[in-house]
Amino acid sequence: MKTIDQLLADGVSGKRVFVRADLNVPLDGATITDDGRIRAVAPTIARLAEAGARVIVASHLGRPKGAPDPAFSLAPAAARLGEILGAPVAFATDTVGDSARAAVDGLADGQVAVIENLRFNPGETSKDDAERGAFADQLAALADVYVGDGFGAVHRKHASVYDLPARLPHAVGDLIATEVRVLKRLTEDVARPYAVVLGGAKVSDKLGVIDNLLGKADRILIGGGMAYTFLKAQGHEVGASLLQEDQVPVVQDYLKRAEAAGVEFVLPVDVLVAPGFPDLKTKAPTNPTTVAADAIPADQEGLDIGPETCKLYASKLADAATVFWNGPMGVFEHPDYAEGTRAVARALADSPAFSVVGGGDSAAAVRTLGFDADAFGHISTGGGASLEYLEGKTLPGLAALED
Repeated sequence: MKTIDQLLADGVSGKRVFVRADLNVPLDGATITDDGRIRAVAPTIARLAEAGARVIVASHLGRPKGAPDPAFSLAPAAARLGEILGAPVAFATDTVGDSARAAVDGLADGQVAVIENLRFNPGETSKDDAERGAFADQLAALADVYVGDGFGAVHRKHASVYDLPARLPHAVGDLIATEVRVLKRLTEDVARPYAVVLGGAKVSDKLGVIDNLLGKADRILIGGGMAYTFLKAQGHEVGASLLQEDQVPVVQDYLKRAEAAGVEFVLPVDVLVAPGFPDLKTKAPTNPTTVAADAIPADQEGLDIGPETCKLYASKLADAATVFWNGPMGVFEHPDYAEGTRAVARALADSPAFSVVGGGDSAAAVRTLGFDADAFGHISTGGGASLEYLEGKTLPGLAALED
């Protein structure tokens, strides 16, 4: 891959540089609740602007259905990018139309523009190569050079990620280069003991990475909604907790394979339960009950790991040399169910291990809960991309950036 250092050495002054970023930030209306992804890509954009490039920043946000939707506009992200850069950022209200062309044509050397959400155009996510290619052709007409720096999207075969680099001279941005370097430390010559913490709602989202890690990790700690499928696989009652019944046989097989391979699976020993899911808007108190993980009442829902599990997981992470964590331990957005996620974050922050927080909700959680990013080895910007890399899959966006 050509690096941004090589690109800058060749000279970018006066050139239109298209940066495929990941500005897919969580919004509460028009308010950004976590700007981590914008801050992560800002250094690449700043370097290009300082070198005199005319920088065109593009991204997706959310899952609009191939048409403009004000709820998914990148306008708030563009405004926040300007604040971070300390310089005006122009905003185009379309992707390849009159507004985008005018914004790009209006750029002077060293200036930045953001074009509207790429997924407002059906060609961005189309499974039809011709339709996707046609949109990539329109995007290519805006620029002279392509820089891929949206790690959170590199596992997608989308026009701006996969097809566009083939149409322009291209390089990899600093963010993607860092992400790949970090992930290699989790897959090649890993410092041991190697512990993996997996949480989040659905076990089906993590099956591929669990399968691949059974031959690589020394221990795997399970939390979040997916833990209840594991507990069910062990024959325990899980009450009204989130459960993927169809995955129970798969999980049972993984538990057997882990035992045969000498990989330690660590499951909750106690959980916090309540009669129903908490209100995340009002965050009204719910008075949860702590019960043993094998004694969840039939009418109760598990919403976080319990205090004994917090201690257990901290002890299992204490001697680790490498840790990968993806997915919260509970409904961390509500204060009654944030302690499990906080306990894991604290254990990693206090540990000398090389720790990687694998993007998505877990990355948002450590920031929401007030942890300093510098306390971790790396906080990834791409949850799904990180997981697919660890599964051993070829990521289309990375393959497209190869020379």
